[in-house]
Amino acid sequence: MKTIKFMLAIMMAAMVAAGFTACSDDDDPVSNVQRYQNEVEQTVRQNKKHDKVILLVAFGSTWQQAYDAFDLTRSEYASRFRDYDVFLSFSSAICINRAAAGENTTKRNFYEPKYWLEAFGRVQYKEIIVQSMQVIPGEEFSRVVNAMKDFGNNVNGDLDDKYMKKFEFDEDGNPGENTLKLGMPLMYTEVDAAALAAALNQNFNSYAKKGAMLFMGHGNPDSYDTYKANVRYTQLETALKAYSPNYFVGTVDMMDNFKVQVAERMMEAGIKSGKVFCAPLMSIAGDHAHNDMAGDDDDNWTKENGFEVNDEGEVEDTSWKYYFYHLGYSVGLAQNDDADVKAAYNDEGEGALVKGLLEYRNIRTIYMNHTAAAEVVDYYHSMYPEE
Repeated sequence: MKTIKFMLAIMMAAMVAAGFTACSDDDDPVSNVQRYQNEVEQTVRQNKKHDKVILLVAFGSTWQQAYDAFDLTRSEYASRFRDYDVFLSFSSAICINRAAAGENTTKRNFYEPKYWLEAFGRVQYKEIIVQSMQVIPGEEFSRVVNAMKDFGNNVNGDLDDKYMKKFEFDEDGNPGENTLKLGMPLMYTEVDAAALAAALNQNFNSYAKKGAMLFMGHGNPDSYDTYKANVRYTQLETALKAYSPNYFVGTVDMMDNFKVQVAERMMEAGIKSGKVFCAPLMSIAGDHAHNDMAGDDDDNWTKENGFEVNDEGEVEDTSWKYYFYHLGYSVGLAQNDDADVKAAYNDEGEGALVKGLLEYRNIRTIYMNHTAAAEVVDYYHSMYPEE
């Protein structure tokens, strides 16, 4: 036994001397991090034309339709903000990895915001705007804020001190010579929710005239509702009803606002039959839109027992399409053909399925207006909570 322990000790010492790193998702995390940083920095240096830059930060996707929407958005940003370089980032490591592997579409490389911000600091942009492409300031928005805080505090410790000093606020709270700005999500305030309602009504009022028009957002579970942003969905529904009583807004993850509760509100409003139309209330049409809303998942319903509701009050394993179908409604997908990006077609080449918010010009305009009104961030005295 002593001999075995002695040999193990020698092996461990050899691994430490060789730079062995344990418990990692990557075979060589240090070299991967450096490789990602080098690739982003090279991209920034090759494309740098101005002293100001905009970084669009989306959660991410693996759908070509979503990539088309992101590419169109980035192009439109470059046209409106001609004095800025414009780049796109994903905050989801899962989406980044799957995109690099070519899941659902051709391979594409996306990187986390931290790599882009580090590269911006190395080439020393004087103005940096980070635009959140989220719909509400929820869990994913907190990642955007935290990445900005890390940059502002030079978390890697390798950015030029004189350059970083120019981002600091003075004693009176005035911003420095360089500025780090944050563009807010689509529904950052209740006023934003009203603006979005006006745009959605412009795009979908023809459906609301024919039946119930349902929007499916993402939402946050209560434990992740960092900025108490779920209320924006309720405020959006209220604002939409000023245009038509047939509008309803539900979510995938917000407690008490699943499709089950949407159906209950419809029943209470006297809409117990007829046509129902669904559309995603998400920046792009990805897995949630194609599967949770418009998918063929119908495992929860039986003719004998109906639906089984889980402890949170939701019906799992049944898409919105089939849930409302089994309730007796005639279900369709709202497909506004005026959208600038044509949605993906099914395997038979029939019919556009669903379209995300960025596929509509008036929604992109709202995002760009938020960018134009981006707030200068004091990363030492942030208005946002740390959790």
